[in-house]
Amino acid sequence: MQNYKGLTTQQAEELLKRDGANMLAESKKPGLLSVFAGQFKDAMVLILLAATAFSLIMGELWDAVTIIVIVILNACLGFFQEYRTEKTLEALKKIAAPTARVFRDGKLVTLPADKLVRGDIIRLEAGSRVPADCKIIKLSALECDESMLTGESFGVVKKESALCFMGTTVTKGHAAAQVTAIGRATEMGRISDMLLDIEPEKTPLQKRLSELGKLMGIACLAVCFLVSLIGILRGFGLFDMVFTGISLAVAAIPEGLPATVTISLALAVRRIYKQKALVNKLHAVETLGCTNIICTDKTGTLTQNKMTVVETWAQDLKQEQLMYLCGALCNNAAKQPDGSYTGDPTETALMISAEKAGVSISGYTRVSEIPFDNAARFMAVIVENSEGKPHDYLKGAPDAVLGKCSFIMHKGEAVPLTEKHKRTVLAAVEGMTAKALRLLGFAYRNGPLSSAENAGYVFLGLQGLQDPLRPEVRGAVRKCRAAGIRVIMLTGDHKNTAEEIARQAGIAEVHARMTPADKLKLVRELKAHGNIVAMTGDGVNDAPAVKEASIGAAMGITGTDVTKEAAQIVLLDDNFATLVSAIEQGRTIYNNIRKFVRYMLSCNIGEIITMLFALLLGMPVALLPIQILLINLVTDGLPAVALGMEPPDDDIMKKPPRKSNESIFAGHLLPKILLRGLGIGFFTLLTFHLVLQSGSLAAARTAALATLGLSQLVFVFECKDSGRGLFTARSGNNPKLIGAVLISFSIILCVMLSDLLSPVFRTAPLDLGQIVIVFGLSMGYPVLKGLLKMKF
Repeated sequence: MQNYKGLTTQQAEELLKRDGANMLAESKKPGLLSVFAGQFKDAMVLILLAATAFSLIMGELWDAVTIIVIVILNACLGFFQEYRTEKTLEALKKIAAPTARVFRDGKLVTLPADKLVRGDIIRLEAGSRVPADCKIIKLSALECDESMLTGESFGVVKKESALCFMGTTVTKGHAAAQVTAIGRATEMGRISDMLLDIEPEKTPLQKRLSELGKLMGIACLAVCFLVSLIGILRGFGLFDMVFTGISLAVAAIPEGLPATVTISLALAVRRIYKQKALVNKLHAVETLGCTNIICTDKTGTLTQNKMTVVETWAQDLKQEQLMYLCGALCNNAAKQPDGSYTGDPTETALMISAEKAGVSISGYTRVSEIPFDNAARFMAVIVENSEGKPHDYLKGAPDAVLGKCSFIMHKGEAVPLTEKHKRTVLAAVEGMTAKALRLLGFAYRNGPLSSAENAGYVFLGLQGLQDPLRPEVRGAVRKCRAAGIRVIMLTGDHKNTAEEIARQAGIAEVHARMTPADKLKLVRELKAHGNIVAMTGDGVNDAPAVKEASIGAAMGITGTDVTKEAAQIVLLDDNFATLVSAIEQGRTIYNNIRKFVRYMLSCNIGEIITMLFALLLGMPVALLPIQILLINLVTDGLPAVALGMEPPDDDIMKKPPRKSNESIFAGHLLPKILLRGLGIGFFTLLTFHLVLQSGSLAAARTAALATLGLSQLVFVFECKDSGRGLFTARSGNNPKLIGAVLISFSIILCVMLSDLLSPVFRTAPLDLGQIVIVFGLSMGYPVLKGLLKMKF
């Protein structure tokens, strides 16, 4: 591959400063003040602010001030969570930003596409996205898909001096081109403004929980109206009961549920990124946990993609030297000034093997090329030697190369290829592939290059490349088996090579000599039978199968731009084990969402039960509005978000995958939510009743406040590890949850004990007997349940 000097780093920096970054128009991001102000646009907050104004009119100054403080604290918490989520997604977006291969200071380097400037010389390859408008300098069989600009789906054949446009895709061949326009000055830039108002679509789970929140909101509003009505009919003040109903509605309606899911999904994306996988589409986090089949490529995914030529087959020394020469000439790896090579690992290995054999390609000039094609399974070039004589060189799959040969090199001369010769070559192929070697065949001929003509090639020999299995793959496959996930190897390699690698990895199902069309067909068949299929791919031809799969996983190192954009997830290290880890995280986040849904809904039901049944049983109002709002602040905020950050359960990958259409309440979750909500409400109400018998109304409300808050903070640990009891739960593996609970508990204690806050929240001191009642009724049930689950 020809090297170009390109711009110097200094020239590029000056042009970048003058012309700006190679970026399209972007929608204006809201500032910090706008994000903070947005917290006050929520319907529940607006209702509270109206209630605050009403309080001021009625002369209830302390109530108004307290509510304002609680609203501001809630806004600060929401602002922090939204800001952090946005920053996380922005950071990941930068990591996923497109790159370009550009010649700078005489070297071919990979840079972020937004660093390109006019005058840069870039390299375009099959599968890459054109990073800027550019003019072709030199090309080889280049075709581009310009459908996103023209609407036409057929490939456009390019010639020298033709233009390529930003955002279009190279579907075939490769080229060197000079950048002519960047950013908004490109053809794509002219239409980019139309893309600004497109809103990101919510994930299926977000939509379902949003609908659930609306339904529960209507039900809660009905109950709150009933509470207010009963109180008014029983003779309580109109203002007090309206205010109580509003406060209960604000606390009980789970309006924050979709937002908490969004925060949890964003945190999951960041966690998956730490596992070296990048999520392109948020809904993929949900789908990952449902995966029950993984269709994986072999080279670079199961293996290390560290190609080394370890064995060759040739009949004599001259044949072997010509074979090495063919491997070096029919090659697009580029030699760098430091002597290293950049390019495809296989082609790099062939260049190194030729060098070790003392073969040089100086004096040869490439005239033209037929790029590698998955269907034909070969690459061919025509070169001229120092005397100007043309020769064709061919490399590819041994059977494809052998099928185009009429001769074989024998004792330094080309002799007719007989059936006996073919059997000898195929026997060598069988022997080398049985050792899990990746094989390439080589041939040459004199004359014009033609992909259609099969006659005239002289078979030169075979090179066997070793690509060892990744050491972590066997354990990852074993984990998949335990998790009910079937692993299928799909590869274009020889059957023997594939089967040997599969045996080493512990994979039972192998499909060898697969074309991209075969992969797409198999994915569709598997999906048609109700399977959730994850599919790995790297080349441009893999993109359709990757896009068709339930979870498309592109290779971050060897993957083409097209495949990465078609995929829902990018494996930054090209590692099969990383995909398995991402599936584990997908299961974990769904588990965590179920945990905080259980926690929030049970707590909200407990609050409604407490308020409603106190009035139905003829008791005073159990909690004052500001006390209800306090509980909502300390229990529905930090602990719920911290539950979304739970690490994986020990047995998360020892269970079969869930069904994609499975309800969030599957596994009897809804009865558990209702029963625990009833329990929280019942024990709070019982505390209120018992303390009311022997103490003041203020003390009874204080005891109810403490019982309700403590019950919910203890319950969060039940939700954390539902399969275990309170004493056997893995409480220490989520420090953020412990911190959130301690902060919430400290706030409740301050409200009860502080001389400054007690008058504001109308709390009263509790005696020892009342404290025993609070702790006994808030912790009695989980303690008893925990003792029963302990193994003595």
